[in-house]
Amino acid sequence: MNIQIVLFDGFDELDAIGPYEILKRANEFGANFDVKMVTLNLNTVTGFYGLTVEVNDFLSEDNCPDILIVPGGGWNHRGEKGARIEADKGILPEFIAKFYKQGAIIAGVCTGGMLMAVSGITAGRKTTMHHLAKNEMESYGCEVLSAKIVDDHDIITARGVTSGIDLALWIIERFVSPEVAYSVEERLEYEKSGTIWRRI
Repeated sequence: MNIQIVLFDGFDELDAIGPYEILKRANEFGANFDVKMVTLNLNTVTGFYGLTVEVNDFLSEDNCPDILIVPGGGWNHRGEKGARIEADKGILPEFIAKFYKQGAIIAGVCTGGMLMAVSGITAGRKTTMHHLAKNEMESYGCEVLSAKIVDDHDIITARGVTSGIDLALWIIERFVSPEVAYSVEERLEYEKSGTIWRRI
């Protein structure tokens, strides 16, 4: 399974690094995840708290992932970089919409879900969102639930920063097995928490 985590200047570090490690660790227990960090066009990106990451892979319409994970970062700070700036530029939301139309599952961590909303793919759907951006999320026509993870088939959202870890564990459970998800959780000495709402 091809999983891409898209980075941009001002991304929240834990939103991206947490899921990356969890999904990579799943391979130690039999998963077959090809997990890559990608950017629009930058070889080096800097997170909201200053972490610099070198990236060698880029978003490409010719390489639609099975799952695209979109971190948040900077949305509520209204700073000079971050998810809100990427939303205003419009390029990343366009990629999100294109990949969605090509059949990718789009997963947002925290205010990464706002980039999904701006792309238009969450209208009429169930989502979750960090409490500081809940009203903005609802303004895009989706229903925002208080669950930690909301899985609406091909759109998955995770409420806050640390919920990216729970998102990754849910991806493992859904696409590999609960046993593998438990093994990763046990290895990490992590106890997932909160409700996962899933459309039946």
